[in-house]
Amino acid sequence: MPFHFFNTLGRTMQVFEPLETGKVGFYGCGPTVYNYAHIGNLRAYVLHDIIVRSLRRAGYEVNHVMNITDVGHLSGDNDDGEDKMVKSAAERGKSVLEIAAMYTDAFFKDTDTMNILRPTVVCKATDHIPDMIALIQRIEHNGYTYSAGGNLYFDISKTPNYGELALLRMEDLQAGARTEVDSNKRNPHDFVLWFTKSKFENQALVWDSPWGRGYPGWHIECSAMSMRYLGEQFDIHAGGIDHIPIHHTNEIAQSEAATGKKPWVKYWLHNEFLVLDREKMSKSAGGFLTLQKLVDNGYHPLDYRYFLLGGHYRSQMNFSWDSLDGAKNSRKSLMDKIRTLVEKAQSSSRSPIPNLDAFNKALEDDLNTPRALAELWGLLRDSTIEPTDALAAAFDMDEVLGLGLRAFCETEKLPEDDAERQEIENIIAKRAEAKTAKDFASADKLRQGLKERGIVLEDRPDGTIWRKIQ
Repeated sequence: MPFHFFNTLGRTMQVFEPLETGKVGFYGCGPTVYNYAHIGNLRAYVLHDIIVRSLRRAGYEVNHVMNITDVGHLSGDNDDGEDKMVKSAAERGKSVLEIAAMYTDAFFKDTDTMNILRPTVVCKATDHIPDMIALIQRIEHNGYTYSAGGNLYFDISKTPNYGELALLRMEDLQAGARTEVDSNKRNPHDFVLWFTKSKFENQALVWDSPWGRGYPGWHIECSAMSMRYLGEQFDIHAGGIDHIPIHHTNEIAQSEAATGKKPWVKYWLHNEFLVLDREKMSKSAGGFLTLQKLVDNGYHPLDYRYFLLGGHYRSQMNFSWDSLDGAKNSRKSLMDKIRTLVEKAQSSSRSPIPNLDAFNKALEDDLNTPRALAELWGLLRDSTIEPTDALAAAFDMDEVLGLGLRAFCETEKLPEDDAERQEIENIIAKRAEAKTAKDFASADKLRQGLKERGIVLEDRPDGTIWRKIQ
């Protein structure tokens, strides 16, 4: 069964058919590095990770490109407000590039600890100004721009399908237009391709261009960098739903204006908001939660990943400490189950993996991670499946879920050598015999001998289990 994705462009479930057989070009909107990522931001990157992991597990070669926005993103997505990078640099007494480097490092520290795979290509906006200028020149040559007040604008009236992604109608945009935002615009929904000092005199980073010394608009960055690494058409573009009405809508308009109206992206996938106290998680609103704050409160980053896997990416999720407690406890139970299976496994050889059709179908059905997680639990609770088989299947599932099951087992350092395993089991059996004979001194001596080898015993109602900790 092929993958089916809910395509925001058209609002329908569609069969996934890449432009090139066996290969996928994927662009995921990256962070604007003016502050730490909040936990709502991180939901988007878990979605991107699930997309990449699912497709790669299915045999696709995935080229995953992600931008780092370090210039040009104003506090209002529609060309109003201050530049987020400049504002943050001024508040912290650092340069824009210092701020960008600091928060880029912090971002990847967060994603690494959540087992989010690094993209194939990470591209900074400031490294790709020539690409942006070249793309703007193509748009200008094709007649989609005008200059006003020293800035170069994109004229949305030249694109009859403008707003299709967001289900916006041109007549509604014109009728509901607000003219006070930027008097240079012919239509308030026109957007800036290139800013000059005529708008922001104190911009920290500026470059020479055919339109004057200045800097690019935010929207042009993603179009230029995605085309640089994925070509003029590619398969998947993902981001948060807040990008739909302006950022992604403008990306489509300018990209297809440059290339001659060829469909730019086939499939658009958008994740819903994470809600805290009945409001969407937002850095600009202040008081946001970071991953480090979760860690400081006693949670592992993978507890939060587990929490996110429990909700479908297109469903709004309500965050609470109680819900995170539930995810933490469930993940602990999962790891306990994995540890028990490893201890019971009699061989390190790979056995045939149980049928994973239901798990695969969950992923193919628009990346349904709650169902996929349920399938993992169903597998682990099935006592008819041999421990070695169950482990092999669980590790396979975790190639997508990303909960670090194999790494957890390696950390536990359970011996894979059959002879050593059998020796330990024999000692445990002798200890059980000593306890039955009430020879507790001998039983304690056997336990202490194992402990000195780094092997810890745990007596349970159903028997004694062990693990190696050194």
